[in-house]
Amino acid sequence: PQPGVPPEEAGAAVAAESSTGTWTTVWTDGLTSLDRYKGRCYHIEAVIGEENQYIAYVAYPLDLFEEGSVTNMFTSIVGNVFGFKALRALRLEDLRIPPAYSKTFQGPPHGIQVERDKLNKYGRPLLGCTIKPKLGLSAK
Repeated sequence: PQPGVPPEEAGAAVAAESSTGTWTTVWTDGLTSLDRYKGRCYHIEAVIGEENQYIAYVAYPLDLFEEGSVTNMFTSIVGNVFGFKALRALRLEDLRIPPAYSKTFQGPPHGIQVERDKLNKYGRPLLGCTIKPKLGLSAK
């Protein structure tokens, strides 16, 4: 977190910003219970040997994401939160997808082997989504 921001507050802010949080009041907020869709930071631990660095564990309700779209889920989780001002830096270390959600994804239309052969990428997950410039990646 930024200096002066407690890790618990930063973790809660990451969970909110990557799920239901926004920087302004939205008229649709009153149409549904945001609590049902809110991400929750359920555990924070200090990184051993690193000052002011923490690992935050965040859980999201499956209802927050469109069924059959791992890309939608990934974009929702890592979208705007990487430019969040309460944080000095942020890195996604692990993402666990519940089997119930993965089963809703039908896979690529021509099969995974065709996609792997086209990309010449094997032995790892393949995921595509829009990467925002603020993540620090070049266009290349």
